[in-house]
Amino acid sequence: MGLIKIFSGEAILAATLKGRLEGANIKVTIRDNNQANVLPSIQTAKAVELFIQEFDYGKAHPVIEEFRLSL
Repeated sequence: MGLIKIFSGEAILAATLKGRLEGANIKVTIRDNNQANVLPSIQTAKAVELFIQEFDYGKAHPVIEEFRLSL
């Protein structure tokens, strides 16, 4: 089984969702493509992506839905 993307968006929202998922004992992998530290002249913020293991999706789905409804 592999990773599935469950979120793509702003870093603050990604951190909130990550915290909720980890509170439910679900391991979250983050991919942050923001290269502002490498190339300071580039000011475009890239979306932060969150991934979980496929087998955790059943447990994560209610947490993700509650998060989406709270936005």
